[in-house]
Amino acid sequence: MMRRSRYLCGWIFAFLTSLIATNALAQHACSWSVDNVAFGVADVLGGGAVDVTSTVNIDCSGGLASLVVRACPNIGAGSGGATSSTRHMSNGSNLLNYQLYQDAARTTVWGSSLWGFADPPPTLTVPLGLLGSGSLTTTLYARLPGGQSTAPALSYLSSFSGVNARLNWTFCLLVICPACSSSMEGSSDTTFTVSATVASNCLVSATTLDFGSTGVLNANVDSTNTISVTCTNGTPWNASLSAGSGVGGTVALRKMTGPGGATIDYTIYRNAGRTEIWGDGTSGTFTLSGTGTGLAQAQTGYGRVPAQSTPAAATYTDTVVVTITY
Repeated sequence: MMRRSRYLCGWIFAFLTSLIATNALAQHACSWSVDNVAFGVADVLGGGAVDVTSTVNIDCSGGLASLVVRACPNIGAGSGGATSSTRHMSNGSNLLNYQLYQDAARTTVWGSSLWGFADPPPTLTVPLGLLGSGSLTTTLYARLPGGQSTAPALSYLSSFSGVNARLNWTFCLLVICPACSSSMEGSSDTTFTVSATVASNCLVSATTLDFGSTGVLNANVDSTNTISVTCTNGTPWNASLSAGSGVGGTVALRKMTGPGGATIDYTIYRNAGRTEIWGDGTSGTFTLSGTGTGLAQAQTGYGRVPAQSTPAAATYTDTVVVTITY
């Protein structure tokens, strides 16, 4: 009877030991967080790439001081989607490209073991302290590339959660930690966003309106130039021309100036028939309007020097300012 009692006690002790070991294993846990990636306001016309960073924090507990944690922070495509070469933020059907990287040089994409592309997540090791817990902080590098001039002026977003922001982890001995994979001891999800705003913007350039060389001004002398307007896709714009720098010039009748203050009258029109004077909308003049495409839109200025008294032979010039309102 006594022998049976000792056997039962030994079995109960073994069972309790098993429960304790199982309970300790169940307490293994890791969690993580990613700060939102905010590119801010981006100029897709005149600006180059926009580089920003975010902070990734990983916390693990429930192990032993002799253990470490293999942590694999998977970041997938996000709600904006991705291709094999870029991720996207979106606003409806409009997309804005960006990418997330593991390194400051932005050459190694921060990917996932859980998506269909070749780029893996970083392989991280979290050492555990004497109390069996540890943490690690690392940097997520992000880039919004230039060359996206056709992106409309909108706010763009990509949201990450669930499988798109999942930390896979395994408690292990340092020498036998496994490679990152979709099958590990545990996982933890987090949420974060990537955002950017494309600002409305316009750029303008113009060629010289050159009337060439002429003798007596007893007939019209016509010439043209090109004014290139580049505005953010979908941005309405309006182009006006100043009266020029010639003394006495107006938006309706400009003046080129030569030696001794001598002048030559001329006019710029917005139409080939030279019936609509291109000015600022005052004194019977017109402006020119359009909607940006993100690409250069060439507009023609139709110039005319009317018949007039001929001043002394010399070079006559004027400077006209093109103003784009958007």
